[in-house]
Amino acid sequence: MDVWPGRPFPLGPTWDGSGTNFSLFSEHAERVELCLFDDTDGETRIEVRERTAFNWHCYLPDVGPGQRYGYRVHGPYDPARGHRFNPAKLLIDPYAKSIERDVRWELGNVLPYVPTGAEDADLELDDDDDAEAIPKSVVVDLGFDWEGDRHPETPWHETVIYEVHVKGFTQRMPGVREDLRGTYAGLASEPSLEYLTSLGVTAVELLPVHHIVDEHFLAERGLRNYWGYSSIGYLAPHAAYAATGTRGEQVREFKGMVKAMHGAGIEVILDVVYNHTAEGNHLGPMLSFKGVDNASYYRLVPETPRFYMDFTGTGNSLNPVHPSVLRLIMDSLRYFATECRVDGFRFDLASALAREFYEVDRLSAFFDTIHQDPVLSQVKLIAEPWDVGPGGYQVGNFPVLWTEWNGIYRDTVRDFWRGQAAIADFASRVTGSSDLYQSDGRRPFASINFVTAHDGFTLADLVSYNQKHNEANLEGNRDGTDDNRSWNHGVEGPTDDPAILALRARQQRNFLTTLLLSQGVPMLLGGDELGRTQRGNNNGWCQDNELSWIDWEGADGGLLEFTRRLIRLRRTHPVFHRGRFLEGRIVMGSNAPDVWWFRPDGRRMTQADWRRGDARTLGVFLNGEEIPTPDSRGGRVLDDSFLLLFNAHHEPLVFTLPPRRFGRRWNLELSTAEPEASGDVFPARGLVPVESRSIVVLRSA
Repeated sequence: MDVWPGRPFPLGPTWDGSGTNFSLFSEHAERVELCLFDDTDGETRIEVRERTAFNWHCYLPDVGPGQRYGYRVHGPYDPARGHRFNPAKLLIDPYAKSIERDVRWELGNVLPYVPTGAEDADLELDDDDDAEAIPKSVVVDLGFDWEGDRHPETPWHETVIYEVHVKGFTQRMPGVREDLRGTYAGLASEPSLEYLTSLGVTAVELLPVHHIVDEHFLAERGLRNYWGYSSIGYLAPHAAYAATGTRGEQVREFKGMVKAMHGAGIEVILDVVYNHTAEGNHLGPMLSFKGVDNASYYRLVPETPRFYMDFTGTGNSLNPVHPSVLRLIMDSLRYFATECRVDGFRFDLASALAREFYEVDRLSAFFDTIHQDPVLSQVKLIAEPWDVGPGGYQVGNFPVLWTEWNGIYRDTVRDFWRGQAAIADFASRVTGSSDLYQSDGRRPFASINFVTAHDGFTLADLVSYNQKHNEANLEGNRDGTDDNRSWNHGVEGPTDDPAILALRARQQRNFLTTLLLSQGVPMLLGGDELGRTQRGNNNGWCQDNELSWIDWEGADGGLLEFTRRLIRLRRTHPVFHRGRFLEGRIVMGSNAPDVWWFRPDGRRMTQADWRRGDARTLGVFLNGEEIPTPDSRGGRVLDDSFLLLFNAHHEPLVFTLPPRRFGRRWNLELSTAEPEASGDVFPARGLVPVESRSIVVLRSA
């Protein structure tokens, strides 16, 4: 076979129509072999002789799309110095655009050492070949007809996010073809798009879709890594989510899904996991990075580089301080933003990426590189602003351009509706968390508000369980958080008590109303609008089954319609998605301030009222004539004004409405206690009954 020198860049396989250039970064390798595999797994090894800027490269004429390949990398096996080279172990290309399947653990020892079970077993090199067990990388043709596709470019303050799993969303969805269920094509199908558009969300946030590897211990237990926070291929869409094939077809199918979403006006945000890989700690498998250049790709303990720094709780941490690792992350982001046209990214355990050495640094190279990039600085950027390392909880501390999952919002709202949050804290959260985001120049949309997410109870379980019930994970119910801030309302789990069921239903409506009418960006967990339950499991990461998949047949139709109504209300009225923080004063010249807080007697909240630890009620006036942010053409935005009456007390009460300068008459918009109620009209200083643990929303007449 002819082997030409090729080029050091771009990294990975690049097909030019005549042949393929291969390039692999390894700073400490001594030799590199490119291994080509035919359809019968016959292997041809090619010595890669050219090395430029630590990139090993060659060009193979007549090699093109569909070619399966891997690498064998030679160098010292010296764990004490951080080096774990082992050419007996086939390696996945870190820049592969397509990876064909999962690891087949039973077909070979993918550990680089002899698995004796001893704590120091990793010190002894294993020379058994594992090529049969390792999935092959695949050369792909990146060509795709986008047919004039355009990004929806929904402004941040108008965004409504729907967090959803590619497989779990359509695996049981009626109307989706059987062969498309649980796939990118299923997500792009007509029933899926029709549901999302009728719900009213503007963006889907997909749980990880970079190629995933199940942990070996899960395979032994008959479980799967369902959530997918176990990435091994940062430029390859996960093959198992493809209906059309796994030799590059998954790339076209993924692009087709993005194109279909855009056609429906829906943005695609990817949950990305650049903080760690699927290779675990010093006793973990060798699949890719560990064998390509362990000392470069991972953060090692400086004094004992045999071991890994672990800011993630998974055994390892990628090393974005190394320029070539940072380049991999940026190349992955740019690839999905440009070649696959996704609209944004949510960064799992983002604090881990901002650690220059140990401390989280908002001026780190990771932030600098993104902020200076002409593409990445313009997409939606969402941080999960914590990791498990010291000082890792960084809610409110990410720089401009970034939004954040607001964990403080989640905790406060959960506590409020079980009677355990200060009223002042609740008021701060529902008005955009200015205490967290205003001082550094950010806007309310910096706060990604959520009550539930993939990690934790679903909304239905939040009101049905006091304790986690994770026995199905086969870890003795030890996994998952105990800090649920939930309330079962008197019975743990399922019940036929009509009073408890009614209260649970009302509480779900309370949470949804609070979420969707708060300033900031709401994120709805997929299935919460349907009453989806995981039967008390708050850590369904390994439950790739009906426990996690959305149960469409068991959907709560009333809750779904209520959620649609709330999303319509939010999107129709700018007063609920302001572009700037509320100030509590007159800004645009109307007769009332932009926001005014009042007690149940209709009088303004005093400092003493805000400090009351037993306060569970609050009235809020939102002025539709005090919106300073202009529309897209520079015109003034005018809206109806609203009153929100919150009662988290266990007894009903009567609110007295504010005086006439805030509004002469008010129409009932919705009540979480009586979701079908409508038509009631109340005058200024009128009396409005508010049921225990409920919300009433009034609109100016």
